[in-house]
Amino acid sequence: MPALSAATQSDPLPLLRLLLAGGPSASRRARLERPDAASTHTDPLLDARLERVPTHELDRCLAWLAQPRHHLIGWNDPRYPPLLRQLPQPPPGLFVAGDPDHLWRPALAVVGSRGASAGGRDNARHFTRRFCRAGLAVVSGLAAGIDAAAHAAALECDGSTVAVLGTGPDRAYPAAHAGLLEQVAERGAVVSEHAPGTPPRSSHFPGRNRIIAGLSLGTVVVEAALRSGALITARLAAEAGREVFALPGSIHHPLARGCHRLIRDGAQLVESPEEVLAGVATLAGRLAAELAGPHRAGPSDPAPATAPADAGAHRLWRALGHDPVPMDLLAERTGLTTATLSSMLLAMELDGRIVVEHGRYARRPTGGGTAT
Repeated sequence: MPALSAATQSDPLPLLRLLLAGGPSASRRARLERPDAASTHTDPLLDARLERVPTHELDRCLAWLAQPRHHLIGWNDPRYPPLLRQLPQPPPGLFVAGDPDHLWRPALAVVGSRGASAGGRDNARHFTRRFCRAGLAVVSGLAAGIDAAAHAAALECDGSTVAVLGTGPDRAYPAAHAGLLEQVAERGAVVSEHAPGTPPRSSHFPGRNRIIAGLSLGTVVVEAALRSGALITARLAAEAGREVFALPGSIHHPLARGCHRLIRDGAQLVESPEEVLAGVATLAGRLAAELAGPHRAGPSDPAPATAPADAGAHRLWRALGHDPVPMDLLAERTGLTTATLSSMLLAMELDGRIVVEHGRYARRPTGGGTAT
């Protein structure tokens, strides 16, 4: 993919103008891939919209970007999340508050009803904590109910979490979640395709749901009514080739009916986080290989037959010992990014090759077995 030029990186105005112009995302992505297209007037409608972008909106975005840990990532930026890129209609740009590296971590979406039951919130917390211990990020939409429970659980266990908004990145919805929004931005990432200051609009939330699905290896629906945004997220995940999981419930519980419909339509019925982790293992392994790239292995100490065969995983296997070590030390030993390590470690855990305790990783003493 083409990288941003130095001029574009130092001057966000062209990208901001393109994002604020609106219109079909395909034409705006094409303009980012071929900036010279503007001189040939291949899309006069887009050119006209670009001329009408209000100056005060540009100024508001520039003021937001001037603050620490605020980022603008365009379609042609190397930081653009690789899984999101695979969507049929990925957004041409993202406003990110926090650390954009969280968008590269292998992730699971945890979604469900705004009016969740106490048991549903407990399940969201339980699944989220297990996913975070396995090295995955948890993606959700900062809504009341299941979303808020998932974000809070990830923060409580020092896990990675990403909140995708249907507003601007500076607007919590509901407003009562302003504190939660601030915490996610401080310790994870807040993402929106909408400019700072954008208020909540019902038309924005299906797009928000597609980004949640697009950033994730799979979507876990904890509770949902028959008419629910969580079902839209699940449908979009399936259309993008991602896994969909649903927790069953009582036939008398209205918030179980959406999950039961998903199961009838082909979603995987799951009763434990381990079933979800096993269900995304293949896609996680493929992502790890794509992120790792053609690394060279060391000249000696070949990995044992039970270790993964690719060179990046070989390097990681050599860096692991029988004493648990944290992620940052593994990054130092291997030279691999946190996102790459997270995917590889997840695949190794699911293969039963390593154990994970409190965010530290070690080779399994028996050298094999089944992940627990």
